[in-house]
Amino acid sequence: MIKDRTLARKRWYRITPIVFISFSLAYVDRANFGFAAAGGMARDLDISPSALSLMGALFFLGYFFFQIPGAIYAADKSIKKLIFWSCILWGLLASATGLIGDIKILYVIRFLLGAVEAAVWPALIILLSRWFTSPERSKANTFLILGNPITLIWMSVLSGYLIDSVGWRGMFIIEGAPAVIWAFCWWFLVDDKPNNAKWMSKSEKVKFENQLNEEQKNIKPVKNYAAAFKSRACILLCFQYFLWSLGAYGFIMWLPTIINSAPDGSIVRTGWLSTIPYIIAIISMFIASYFSDKTLNRKVFIWPFLLVASIAFGASYFAGTSNFNISFGLLVIAGAAIYTPYAPFFTSLTEIFPKNVSAGAVAIINSFGALGSFAGAYLVGHLNAVTESFDASYLLMSCSLLLAAIFTFLGLENPKENKLKKMLPQSNKAKKVKSKVQL
Repeated sequence: MIKDRTLARKRWYRITPIVFISFSLAYVDRANFGFAAAGGMARDLDISPSALSLMGALFFLGYFFFQIPGAIYAADKSIKKLIFWSCILWGLLASATGLIGDIKILYVIRFLLGAVEAAVWPALIILLSRWFTSPERSKANTFLILGNPITLIWMSVLSGYLIDSVGWRGMFIIEGAPAVIWAFCWWFLVDDKPNNAKWMSKSEKVKFENQLNEEQKNIKPVKNYAAAFKSRACILLCFQYFLWSLGAYGFIMWLPTIINSAPDGSIVRTGWLSTIPYIIAIISMFIASYFSDKTLNRKVFIWPFLLVASIAFGASYFAGTSNFNISFGLLVIAGAAIYTPYAPFFTSLTEIFPKNVSAGAVAIINSFGALGSFAGAYLVGHLNAVTESFDASYLLMSCSLLLAAIFTFLGLENPKENKLKKMLPQSNKAKKVKSKVQL
């Protein structure tokens, strides 16, 4: 038992911090565009509001097209190599955004940035599924997903100060550089699989691999990627994640603009206020992931939060932008509720689909999420510009998250009794019966 606890601790402190930092740096270079938009980028480059929305959204179009091939490469070849080169390329592209003045080239850079980052998320999900068992996986995925809200907290504050001191160009250059440096740290710190780890003994590797293989017996086999993509669960969850991401990235990309439009708004104040939804999200994510692993029921920790987010956006619409304090409070609730279910959701995908197709299934669902992110980032920005108000975008995000909650309910089966949870009590009962017979 001591050896098992020691191995568990080794996996947690060796794997989760690396995964967290990798995703955190990736997230900086996709989300700081919203601060550049609020910090004078459109004015300096003479970009129309609609063109600025398209530029911000093009990241997700590149993300969509390169998601599946990148994820399959990660699963079949090497996650380590894929993320190493991705770190270098996305850092250079992110910094280049601050150096280029030609709008057409900036369109290309945003698209390429999405293409380079496309496989990072599913690759890290697959990496964690190789290093953690099912009762641990939602908590492990939480450490990955925390790279999103925690990054948005420090990035919001840092970006506000950087734009105030060195401008939006300097912000892009400074925030892109750490990814290139981190690539070399990643290379020396991570292992693709437990079998590659020099810090695990041979017996530990065998025992851990046996645990993971035992879990696969409880997942319905799927012949190949084509069969997985045509399954009812995959189709419904593609629609679900499209709608969820539409609402989520409409919120993430344009929250700084919404806050900055308030009376007496400044970019530094915007940075600080933008952190509040993500601080609350961190707490709720830990709580949801803990009970998700404890009950091994993922579904109940997903759709109710999406419903809460939908109601909060709907209430923001009725509150109106004139009531900033009420509207902002509702946006805080919506933002926290959007983030809370991510760990249970992505954990459920690695438990629905067997490992021979899980990378492709995660990738295609996430690619539809990227398409939803493109739609959300573009449509919310476009609606804000055309209507000169945020009311229409609140209504759009409310409807998309309501539909996402419905598709979650339909797409994820709610197991009456989880097989993984069921195995242990049965074995204990069998032992008791056996001991009575012997007596």
